[in-house]
Amino acid sequence: MKVDYFTIPEITVTFKDKVKASERAVIKNSSDIAGIMAVVCKDCMEHHEEAHVLFLNRSYRVMGILNIARGGIDGAIVDVRIILQTALKISASAIALAHNHPSGNKNPSKEDIDLTNKIKTGCEVIGIKLIDHVIMTSETYTSLADEGILWN
Repeated sequence: MKVDYFTIPEITVTFKDKVKASERAVIKNSSDIAGIMAVVCKDCMEHHEEAHVLFLNRSYRVMGILNIARGGIDGAIVDVRIILQTALKISASAIALAHNHPSGNKNPSKEDIDLTNKIKTGCEVIGIKLIDHVIMTSETYTSLADEGILWN
Protein backbone atom coordinates (compact mmCIF):
# COMPACT_ATOMS: atom_id res chain seq x y z
CA MET A 1 0.00 0.00 0.00
CA LYS A 2 1.35 3.37 -1.00
CA VAL A 3 0.71 6.26 1.39
CA ASP A 4 0.79 9.87 0.28
CA TYR A 5 2.04 11.67 3.40
CA PHE A 6 0.99 15.04 2.01
CA THR A 7 -2.69 14.11 2.27
CA ILE A 8 -2.54 12.97 5.90
CA PRO A 9 -3.15 15.71 8.48
CA GLU A 10 -0.26 16.34 10.83
CA ILE A 11 -1.07 16.23 14.54
CA THR A 12 1.00 18.25 16.97
CA VAL A 13 0.70 18.48 20.73
CA THR A 14 2.26 21.42 22.52
CA PHE A 15 2.23 22.96 25.96
CA LYS A 16 4.28 26.11 26.53
CA ASP A 17 4.93 27.01 30.12
CA LYS A 18 6.69 30.26 30.91
CA VAL A 19 6.01 30.24 34.64
CA LYS A 20 8.41 28.57 37.06
CA ALA A 21 6.79 25.74 39.03
CA SER A 22 7.78 27.42 42.27
CA GLU A 23 5.80 30.53 41.28
CA ARG A 24 2.54 28.73 40.54
CA ALA A 25 -0.40 28.72 42.94
CA VAL A 26 -0.72 25.60 45.10
CA ILE A 27 -4.08 23.97 45.77
CA LYS A 28 -4.28 22.69 49.34
CA ASN A 29 -8.05 22.76 49.85
CA SER A 30 -11.35 23.90 48.38
CA SER A 31 -10.80 27.41 49.71
CA ASP A 32 -7.76 27.76 47.44
CA ILE A 33 -9.84 26.74 44.42
CA ALA A 34 -12.64 29.13 45.41
CA GLY A 35 -10.17 31.99 45.86
CA ILE A 36 -8.76 31.54 42.37
CA MET A 37 -12.17 31.04 40.80
CA ALA A 38 -13.63 34.14 42.49
CA VAL A 39 -11.15 36.16 40.45
CA VAL A 40 -11.60 34.13 37.26
CA CYS A 41 -15.42 34.29 37.41
CA LYS A 42 -15.81 37.85 38.67
CA ASP A 43 -17.29 39.11 35.38
CA CYS A 44 -19.80 36.30 34.98
CA MET A 45 -20.69 35.37 38.56
CA GLU A 46 -24.28 36.66 38.56
CA HIS A 47 -24.74 37.00 34.80
CA HIS A 48 -24.19 33.65 33.11
CA GLU A 49 -22.76 30.23 33.92
CA GLU A 50 -19.19 29.29 33.10
CA ALA A 51 -17.23 26.14 33.89
CA HIS A 52 -13.46 26.08 34.33
CA VAL A 53 -10.87 23.39 34.92
CA LEU A 54 -7.71 23.86 36.93
CA PHE A 55 -4.98 21.52 35.70
CA LEU A 56 -2.51 20.52 38.41
CA ASN A 57 0.89 18.87 38.56
CA ARG A 58 1.84 16.19 41.10
CA SER A 59 2.43 18.85 43.77
CA TYR A 60 -1.03 20.33 43.09
CA ARG A 61 0.50 23.45 41.61
CA VAL A 62 -1.73 25.05 38.99
CA MET A 63 -0.38 24.40 35.51
CA GLY A 64 -3.19 26.34 33.88
CA ILE A 65 -6.90 27.14 33.85
CA LEU A 66 -9.21 26.40 30.94
CA ASN A 67 -12.66 27.89 30.41
CA ILE A 68 -14.37 24.68 29.36
CA ALA A 69 -17.91 26.05 28.90
CA ARG A 70 -19.85 29.26 28.73
CA GLY A 71 -23.58 29.03 28.90
CA GLY A 72 -26.67 30.98 29.75
CA ILE A 73 -28.38 31.93 32.96
CA ASP A 74 -29.23 28.38 33.98
CA GLY A 75 -26.61 26.11 32.49
CA ALA A 76 -23.53 25.39 30.41
CA ILE A 77 -22.64 22.30 28.39
CA VAL A 78 -19.36 20.68 29.48
CA ASP A 79 -17.61 18.23 27.14
CA VAL A 80 -15.72 15.73 29.30
CA ARG A 81 -13.57 14.67 26.35
CA ILE A 82 -12.09 18.17 26.02
CA ILE A 83 -11.18 18.17 29.73
CA LEU A 84 -9.48 14.78 29.52
CA GLN A 85 -7.81 15.60 26.21
CA THR A 86 -6.30 18.77 27.65
CA ALA A 87 -5.19 17.01 30.84
CA LEU A 88 -3.36 14.42 28.76
CA LYS A 89 -1.82 17.04 26.46
CA ILE A 90 -0.21 18.93 29.32
CA SER A 91 0.59 15.84 31.43
CA ALA A 92 -1.57 16.98 34.33
CA SER A 93 -1.65 14.70 37.36
CA ALA A 94 -4.87 16.09 38.80
CA ILE A 95 -7.71 18.44 37.96
CA ALA A 96 -10.30 20.50 39.79
CA LEU A 97 -13.57 21.55 38.19
CA ALA A 98 -15.35 24.76 39.14
CA HIS A 99 -18.42 26.55 37.87
CA ASN A 100 -20.67 29.34 39.02
CA HIS A 101 -24.39 29.44 39.73
CA PRO A 102 -25.69 32.90 38.72
CA SER A 103 -28.83 32.21 40.79
CA GLY A 104 -26.82 32.40 44.00
CA ASN A 105 -27.82 28.83 44.94
CA LYS A 106 -24.66 27.07 46.08
CA ASN A 107 -26.22 23.59 46.12
CA PRO A 108 -25.24 21.12 43.40
CA SER A 109 -27.96 20.07 40.99
CA LYS A 110 -28.48 16.49 39.87
CA GLU A 111 -26.77 17.49 36.60
CA ASP A 112 -23.77 18.84 38.54
CA ILE A 113 -23.42 15.56 40.41
CA ASP A 114 -23.87 13.48 37.24
CA LEU A 115 -21.21 15.55 35.45
CA THR A 116 -18.84 15.17 38.38
CA ASN A 117 -19.25 11.39 38.35
CA LYS A 118 -18.72 11.26 34.59
CA ILE A 119 -15.50 13.28 34.84
CA LYS A 120 -14.34 11.24 37.83
CA THR A 121 -14.84 7.99 35.90
CA GLY A 122 -12.95 9.33 32.89
CA CYS A 123 -10.11 10.55 35.09
CA GLU A 124 -9.82 7.18 36.80
CA VAL A 125 -9.48 5.43 33.44
CA ILE A 126 -6.51 7.58 32.40
CA GLY A 127 -4.84 7.88 35.81
CA ILE A 128 -5.66 11.49 36.61
CA LYS A 129 -7.15 12.49 39.95
CA LEU A 130 -10.26 14.66 40.17
CA ILE A 131 -9.67 16.48 43.46
CA ASP A 132 -12.82 18.62 43.62
CA HIS A 133 -15.77 20.24 41.93
CA VAL A 134 -16.47 23.65 43.39
CA ILE A 135 -19.74 25.51 42.81
CA MET A 136 -19.31 29.26 43.14
CA THR A 137 -21.76 32.03 43.94
CA SER A 138 -21.04 35.71 44.50
CA GLU A 139 -21.12 35.16 48.28
CA THR A 140 -19.98 31.61 48.94
CA TYR A 141 -19.14 28.23 47.44
CA THR A 142 -19.78 24.52 47.87
CA SER A 143 -17.11 21.88 47.49
CA LEU A 144 -18.36 18.47 46.38
CA ALA A 145 -15.23 16.94 47.95
CA ASP A 146 -15.85 18.65 51.30
CA GLU A 147 -19.50 17.57 51.22
CA GLY A 148 -18.51 13.95 50.54
CA ILE A 149 -20.42 13.92 47.26
CA LEU A 150 -17.29 13.43 45.15
CA TRP A 151 -16.48 10.19 46.92
CA ASN A 152 -19.91 8.53 46.53
